[in-house]
Parts: sequence; C-alpha cells; structure tokens
Amino acid sequence: MKVGIMGGTFDPIHNGHLATAEAVNDALALDQVLFIPAAVPPHKRGRHIADSFHRLAMTILATCSHPNFHVSTVELDREGPSYAVDTVDALKNIFPSDTNFYFILGADAALELHTWHNAFELVSKCFFVAATRQGTDFDLADVHKNFPVELQHHIIHVETPALEISSTDIRDKILRHQSIKYLVPEPVEQYLRKEGLYCDC
Repeated sequence: MKVGIMGGTFDPIHNGHLATAEAVNDALALDQVLFIPAAVPPHKRGRHIADSFHRLAMTILATCSHPNFHVSTVELDREGPSYAVDTVDALKNIFPSDTNFYFILGADAALELHTWHNAFELVSKCFFVAATRQGTDFDLADVHKNFPVELQHHIIHVETPALEISSTDIRDKILRHQSIKYLVPEPVEQYLRKEGLYCDC
C-alpha cells in the first residue's frame, strides 16, 4: 500500500495544496493521500493561526469529493509540537506493516529537510517527495547532499502544476475584502465567509 502524507497548517487549505496532492497521487499511483492539519507547527510558533476546529473543517470540505483524499487528525489528537517523525511513527501503528509512506513537501521545505527534528531517522522511515512547480529551478542533488548515500533514494522529485497560491495571500485578500474565488474550493470559500475568518469584521 502506498500512502501520501500532505501535512500543513492549512490556514486555510487552498487549490495549490489540492493540485500538488493530485499531481503526486497520479505520478506515484498512490492508494490514498492523507491530509493532516498540524496542531502546533514547530516553524510557526509565535504566529496566530486559526483554531484547529476551523482548519480541520476546511480541510474536510476541500477533500471530501475526491475518492483518494482523506483527512487524519493524528497531529491534532497529540499534545506538543507536530514533529513529522512522530506523525510517521503514529501512522505506522495504524496502517499495515507493509505500507510505504510518501511525505509530500515543497521545494523550499525539501532544501531544509536536513534541519528537521531527527531528520535522518525520519527519512529512513518513509519516502519524501519534493513537489516543485513546473519551471522551477530545483536540483534534487541539493537535497541529497545533506543526507547519507543510503538514505538518498528515499527523497524523490515530482513536478506539479505551476499555481502561485499561498495561504498568506489568501488571508491578506480576505482582510482587504478582495475576492478569493478560484483560490480555494467553493465550500471552503463559503465556510470562510460564514465563519468570518481572517477578516476584521
């Protein structure tokens, strides 16, 4: 069984997240992709993020129509920082022992992967997919050089659609009362409007 891991704050989840997951899902013929909202992202401590209830709800709304996309609360259910190595360990206790996990991350995160908590142990436990936008100047060797040779085959590369969308930009647009149509799935847009998230109204 091949399971993709799409982790993130999802503050909010947007079409870029979904397009990336779909591209990796197709390229690697995954059986499913797990979207895992982070509880306490280690790299975002000190920044206000929306309540986990809202981020989880939006993630479910964004993925529920896709047969291969599922949502896991494994990080929301755990206390403390959302370290990837702990998440992978938790998933290994849930899925069959022969399951291969493919952790999906962007180019910038891939280049910093060696700085993650227990990075070598983490990469030994699953595959990492550097998902880069088409046309992006990215060399997988720049990632590989930070890891022992025996772990390098666990880090692979998949090109994804060139969508320039970020959660930060979406929050800023909402704050300025600008349209976010086609940046997020319509159910997420409706949820944001209903709950009044990210606006000063």
